[in-house]
Amino acid sequence: MTSKKATLRNPDHFNLLCDISDLTALLTGASNIENFLQRTVEMVARHLSATVCSIYLFDDKTSEIVLRATVGLNPNAIGQIRMKSGEGLVGAAMISQQAICEGSASHSPQFKYFESADEDRFESFLAVPIYKGIENIGVLVVQHEHKDYFDDIDIMTLKATASQLASAIENARLLMNMNSMAGPEPTLRALEKLKFIKGQSACSGFALAPSALFGKSHGWLLSEDFDSHMSYTRADYHRAFQATLEQLKEFQTRFSERLPESASLIFSAHFMMLKDPRFNQEILNRIDAGMSPASAIQLIARRYVAMFSSSPYMYLREKVSDIEDLAGRLLENLRQQDAIPPHQWRDHIVIARELYPSDILKLISQDVQGVILVSGGITSHVSILARSMKIPTVIADSPELLQLPEETLLLLDGDMGNIYVAPPRDVILQFENRNRIRAQAKPFSRIMTPTTCTRDGERVWLLANINLLSELSLARDLKAEGIGLYRSEFPFIIRSSFPSEEEQYYLYKRLMEEMPEKDITIRTLDIGGDKVLSYSDATGEANPELGLRSIRFSLSNPQIFEQQVRAILRAAAHAKTIQIMFPMISSIDEYREAKEVVTNSINTLIRSDLPYHPSPKIGMMVELPCVIEIMDELAREVDFFSIGTNDFVQYMLAVDRTNEKVARYYQPCHPSVLRGLSKIVEVANRHSKPISVCGELAHELEYIWFFIGIGIRRLSVDPQFLPVIQQVINRLTVTDAAAYARELLSQSTLKDTRKIVDRLRDQMDVRENRLTD
Repeated sequence: MTSKKATLRNPDHFNLLCDISDLTALLTGASNIENFLQRTVEMVARHLSATVCSIYLFDDKTSEIVLRATVGLNPNAIGQIRMKSGEGLVGAAMISQQAICEGSASHSPQFKYFESADEDRFESFLAVPIYKGIENIGVLVVQHEHKDYFDDIDIMTLKATASQLASAIENARLLMNMNSMAGPEPTLRALEKLKFIKGQSACSGFALAPSALFGKSHGWLLSEDFDSHMSYTRADYHRAFQATLEQLKEFQTRFSERLPESASLIFSAHFMMLKDPRFNQEILNRIDAGMSPASAIQLIARRYVAMFSSSPYMYLREKVSDIEDLAGRLLENLRQQDAIPPHQWRDHIVIARELYPSDILKLISQDVQGVILVSGGITSHVSILARSMKIPTVIADSPELLQLPEETLLLLDGDMGNIYVAPPRDVILQFENRNRIRAQAKPFSRIMTPTTCTRDGERVWLLANINLLSELSLARDLKAEGIGLYRSEFPFIIRSSFPSEEEQYYLYKRLMEEMPEKDITIRTLDIGGDKVLSYSDATGEANPELGLRSIRFSLSNPQIFEQQVRAILRAAAHAKTIQIMFPMISSIDEYREAKEVVTNSINTLIRSDLPYHPSPKIGMMVELPCVIEIMDELAREVDFFSIGTNDFVQYMLAVDRTNEKVARYYQPCHPSVLRGLSKIVEVANRHSKPISVCGELAHELEYIWFFIGIGIRRLSVDPQFLPVIQQVINRLTVTDAAAYARELLSQSTLKDTRKIVDRLRDQMDVRENRLTD
């Protein structure tokens, strides 16, 4: 007993269960889905020294929880033990989405005894729900003969394991319940060539590479006459199957290394399909009956496509691309036999009509050279994500780009937003010469200093906006004085379902560890508008910018909100300070309601005897014009403010900042916008409450003068903008900046404010000071 507890208190033990590489090996090493589940319970039982470990999965057709794998109970009970939602301790854990720990299970009024399980002697019982967001998947259970065997560390460990396994088990459950159906067949489009496209730069940079259409390279293979002249054999199919498995293993490893945010197995659907005995066996049955391997793959894959396409759930319909991708890989590997083919988009410029952030991450993991989007806006979060990963990206309102033949040579100039189709040699040489000059100039770039001051000695703090953990190294290299904004929505939007508390805890802990002794501000979930969660019921609103977004979504989904807050508090347990910031606050009542969630979360952690940060600073984003008139009252409540200029301008002027049709009306220099910002800063400074600017305007050079002039002393920007901003601040004086701000604030027309802004821009010679990537 003592050795077991000592083992669990070893940090390496907890990390082992949270290690994505172990879980990947568990999944990829299984021979089929049932074997994967069995290997899972064996692993958990071994690491927790439990006599019994079982996995129960929820069958949404019968609304029953079914035993699907066990070690320690009678194996004949697998598939036979069934309970309704809420029935027994297992059902209670699932329906409440809370862990249930009983020191003497047989004495619990909720305990349900199954004679076929042979579980009479097991007294200690611990059940942890497996779920993603609001979706119930099943329950992970451990048992032991001794009473009061499991403790808080066991609960934490089992919860961490369940959250990591949720995505893979979700796919296992889905495939176990799948029905066969016939599927539709996609058609090919006619193709035509273009020459030059002028678009908008979403991320600077240069790329020269062949084109690839996102979502098209594999889908068409399911309906076309694939290598009908070839005589592939059963052995060829086995080689293609193994090559695909190895390819996906390498793909998952690369993805996890590049993006720590991918705590769940992004390719678990692919692996589960390969492990599903019906998928593989039905293909083999048709091959044995005389069908060609290629036709057999196409037929079975189309049935899966049809099944997923007909689902009423968005997150299931989105798995169609996973099926097309997997089937396409099998077909391509069938063609190449022993050779593992190159990744689908590696070393290509990808053209897409639209992308979810999770799509961008798949492309990043394959080392794409650039991205062309034919819809969207430069302030969209897909664009921000592309900038975070430094992928040259251009947005072009040219749907005809989708008709380009695959492998067309493209030159993408991310600095100017230009796209050259099949460029002549002289154009290529011109860009190569420009890139060579830039590379030679980089070592002579000005070095960032640890602190920033104006020319007349006024201190200004430069902080970093962080989208992904991979940006932290650049923030440190450029001597960022803290994290002014961690956009916590990215771990949500890159997944296919809500991340668990444990997954979020892991990410926030990394954030704290990599920026020790620095101020870190984490903004709570900010979704809605242009940041859509495809798996959330909140999608599809008629007017999403005015709908259930940001803090409204969090307060309407308290379970998700509380999980995030608890994860932040736990991750910051040993941090000097932590700042929690609520987005899109519209009233004092809303702020108090959100702050109460933090208080309740602290009380929950106290009861659970878990380490946490006891006194986080609580602040709010200033994004809505309605708060201008209650700033005095808010300043008496909050610990700090941060101005989100993107939404502030949008809501002040009633302009959708992602709609190109009204883009010309998005004018940050509008007199009302400038005066509103000035009033907000004046109130915050009068109450001695820290206030920063973290929106896009914080790195616009002509607006830096304005912000310093109205009293802003904290700017938070994407890390790559820090050097040029420091240069601008070092050259200005507070006196000159204040005079510039007063001149702007005295104007009543856009024409006059624009004239003043343009004059300053010309004086600063922006081109020389702009960062080059």
